[in-house]
Amino acid sequence: MSTRETGLGPDGLRGLVASGPVHFMGAGGAGMCALAEAVARAGGTVTACDRNPGSAVRALEALGVTVLGGHDPSHVEGIAGLVVTAAVAESHPELRRARELGIPVVKRAAALGSWVSAGRVAAVAGTHGKTTTTALLTAILEAADMDPTGFVGGEVATWKSNLRPGRDDLFVVEADEYDRSFHHLNPDVTVVTNMEADHLDIYGDMEGVRHAFHRYLEGVRPGGSVWACADDPGAASLLASVRGEVSGHAYGFSAGAELRGERPVFEGGLSTMRVRELGVSRGRLRLHIPGMHNLRNALGAAAAARSMGVEWDAIRKGLAGFSGVRRRFQRLGEASGVQVVDDYAHHPTEVEAALLAARASAPGARLVAVFQPHLYTRTRDFHQAFGRALAAADVVWITAIYPAREEPLPGVDAAMVVRATRAAGPSEVHVHDDVGTLPGAVAATLRPGDLCLTMGAGSIEGVGERILALLREAAPGEASDGSRHGTPGEREHA
Repeated sequence: MSTRETGLGPDGLRGLVASGPVHFMGAGGAGMCALAEAVARAGGTVTACDRNPGSAVRALEALGVTVLGGHDPSHVEGIAGLVVTAAVAESHPELRRARELGIPVVKRAAALGSWVSAGRVAAVAGTHGKTTTTALLTAILEAADMDPTGFVGGEVATWKSNLRPGRDDLFVVEADEYDRSFHHLNPDVTVVTNMEADHLDIYGDMEGVRHAFHRYLEGVRPGGSVWACADDPGAASLLASVRGEVSGHAYGFSAGAELRGERPVFEGGLSTMRVRELGVSRGRLRLHIPGMHNLRNALGAAAAARSMGVEWDAIRKGLAGFSGVRRRFQRLGEASGVQVVDDYAHHPTEVEAALLAARASAPGARLVAVFQPHLYTRTRDFHQAFGRALAAADVVWITAIYPAREEPLPGVDAAMVVRATRAAGPSEVHVHDDVGTLPGAVAATLRPGDLCLTMGAGSIEGVGERILALLREAAPGEASDGSRHGTPGEREHA
C-alpha cells in the first residue's frame, strides 16, 4: 500500500522509529501492546497510553516505555509518529492534534505489516481460531529451535505476553480481518482456519467478507503456500482462487485433505488424534487443550510448519508442550465442586465450539453458560444463531450487550438473544443485565458437579474469576442463599 494510505514513509515503521519517539494510543489492546513491546525491545523510544491501563500496559514500563494515563492531546507533542487502532475515530483529540502538527498517523495493521515485511512471515487468518493457531505455530517453531517472533491476539500462558520476542527475520502473525487489517500483510505461508460472516458493519454481507479474504490471499508472496481448512466450506472455497506461483493445500478431518486428522479422542483436558500426510501415517498428536476445534487449530499449525520445513518430532513436541492462551477455554480453577472456565467466544460458531469443548472435557457435568453479547450489529445479525448455540448448555445466563465501539441501535438488545435461546430449548434461561452483580447471582445457583463457562469479548472478562472467588469464600457444602450474592428480583427465570 502507498505512503498516503498507510502514513508510513519508504523505510516503514522502522524508519519512523529511527527518527524519534513513537506513541501507541490504546496500548492495552492485544495487538497494540505486542507491537509496542516489539518496538521497545528493538531499541525504539516508545510512549503509550490507554483509557484504563491494565497489566499489559504496565508491563511495558519494565521495558522503558513511558506510560501515560488516559488520553490527552499533549501526549503527541514531540513524537515522530502516532500508532492507532482501526477503531479510533478521526475526532479523537490525540489523533486530531497529531494531524494539526503534521505527525504521521499509522494504523496498527499497517505498522505491523511494515515491521515484519523484511522477514519471512507465517500468518494465520480466519473468522475463528486465529489466536490459538498462531500461538500453536509459534510453539512448534520454537520447539524446532527456529526462534520465531510471534505476534498473537491474546496472552499466551508460557510467554505471559502477546509477544514472543525472537529473531528479527522470522515472524508468526495473527492476520486480523477486521477493517481489512490483514491486507497489510504479505506472508510466505498462511493458514485460513475458516471464513464466515462477521464484522458485517465493515463488510456489509458475506460477499464482502469473501472479497476481503480473496484480496488477502493475493498478497501471499510468490513461492508461498496457502493452507485452508477442508472442514469449513468458506475456507475450502478459497483454494480455487490460489494460482500462479502460490500453492494451495487443504488440512482437516475431511477426505481428500493433504494433512488429515483421524480418530480424535478427548479425555478430560487432553485431546489426541492420528495424522496422515499425503496418506502416510505420522502417528498421534497430543494437545493439552480440549475441543475438536482445537484439534483443527493444531492441524493448521502443523500444516504451516511442514511448509516451513519442520520435522514431525518438533511438531509433536511443540503441540504437547502448549498450555493455552488466556481467555481461550482457560481453566480458572475449581471450588465447591464447580469447575470455572473462561472463553473469548463472541460469535455463534465460537460459542458452539466452546460448549462442545466443555461437554467433551466434563462429560456428565451440568453445563452453565454465562454469555455477554458483543456489539449491537453482531447481536442484530446473529441473535438467532446465538440462541441455537447457547441451547447446548443446561443453564444459560445472558447479560446486557457490550457496545465496544458502537452506539445503540433501535430495537436491538440482549432480549433478542434471550428470546432466541428460550425458543431453542434449554431448561433454564436467566437474564441479568448488571455485569457488576452478575458473579454473585450466578454463584448463588451453582452446585457441585457443575461446569460454569463464561463467554464474551467485553466486560465479562473477570466475571469467571469473581465467581470462583465467591465459591471459595463459601464453606464446603454450604448452601448459597442468594443474600450475599445479589439482590432478590435481579434474575428472571423461565
